[in-house]
Amino acid sequence: MKPIRVALPVFEGLTPLDAVGPLDVLGRLPGVEVVLASPGGRPVAAEHGLRLAPQADLRGLSADVLCVPGGPGVNRLLEDPEVLGELARLGGEARLVASVCTGALALGAAGLLRGYRATTHWLALELLPIVGATPVAERVVVDRNRVTGAGVTAGIDLALSLAAELRGEGEARRVQLLLEYRPGPPLDAGSPAFYREAAALRQARAGLQAERRRLLQAAAARWAD
Repeated sequence: MKPIRVALPVFEGLTPLDAVGPLDVLGRLPGVEVVLASPGGRPVAAEHGLRLAPQADLRGLSADVLCVPGGPGVNRLLEDPEVLGELARLGGEARLVASVCTGALALGAAGLLRGYRATTHWLALELLPIVGATPVAERVVVDRNRVTGAGVTAGIDLALSLAAELRGEGEARRVQLLLEYRPGPPLDAGSPAFYREAAALRQARAGLQAERRRLLQAAAARWAD
């Protein structure tokens, strides 16, 4: 069995479940190593105060799979040419390129979603065309070797899709059972289609989205030149 390395970049302000969901799924596969990486291998503080200690320096890392999480801190990534350059390099070399939630914006800013169908958090879906991607409002979107997941909890679905691709459906099912992943939420508010306050939530995040739009436009202009 050929070993597989998954690079999971981590950064200040990432949403913990965006990273931990895929880590817990993919880390249970035989022969699969999930490597948390940051510039310089420095520890990072995720959203809500969780601290992560990466095992590797993002610079110069090689991997078979790239999986980028999202979160409020993704805005800082969008204006960090060094990190975007490493993502572009890793994505160009990887067998599979994936993202969870607004990690898709980082992939897009690195030029890795041009001409691909993709998804992201519902609040950010309208931003994908800025980086040349076609937005699709689905939980997981697969387009050739690009696999993108919607918001936060969709990272588990995305990782199970990757697991099936990497080690077969049987192994993916085994992991799903070990995690007892069979969602049955007590409330039916996991989609803007079923939550009457979705418009108010969008308005509350309007400033964050406007900043992301500006940063994505600047990033797209850089790789278009």
